[in-house]
Amino acid sequence: MYGVEPICKVLQIAPPYYRRYAAQMRNPAMRCARAHRDDALMPDIQRVWRANMQVYGADKVWKQLNREGIPIARCTVERLMRHLGLRGARRGKVERTTVGDANTPCPLDRVNRQFKADRPNQLWVSDFTYVSTWQGWQYVAFVIDVYARRIVGWRQSSSMRTDFVLDALEQALCDRQPERTDALIHHSDRGSQYVSIQYSER
Repeated sequence: MYGVEPICKVLQIAPPYYRRYAAQMRNPAMRCARAHRDDALMPDIQRVWRANMQVYGADKVWKQLNREGIPIARCTVERLMRHLGLRGARRGKVERTTVGDANTPCPLDRVNRQFKADRPNQLWVSDFTYVSTWQGWQYVAFVIDVYARRIVGWRQSSSMRTDFVLDALEQALCDRQPERTDALIHHSDRGSQYVSIQYSER
């Protein structure tokens, strides 16, 4: 058995903070006034969110609570909704980045969802994401070395063409320069960019 201090040292937690937290868990009355108010407000936030088909965001929940005579700040509603895992419906087009083709042959999955590596340049994973900007959708492709948990190649583009994910791979190859003896595995999803002839041949 280990004492509190060694465990807190490993977890980088101050022992007095842990003791105060443990005491508050044993006796909830010791918690601060804000925590007690949060406990009182969370059921009302959940009630308003559920009563409105779970589509209300922080703004509308805040306005409804104030209409009901429950004084609360908007930032408090947002914080508590985040804590409860509640989200409003989002408007706008949902961008789809992975467009698979069932008729296109795909490489074998050599990872089997086990994203672990014992050394650098053993397993790289690739994907890309998107961000909505005033100029339209922008896409960012990246290659991550699983061992280092570090982005070793990336590229940004305004289109989802194969060229930009290939550029991210080229940057990773140039930066890390893996040897053929490294037996490097490169894993990606089955998006059309990654199973394209151009990408597969490279």
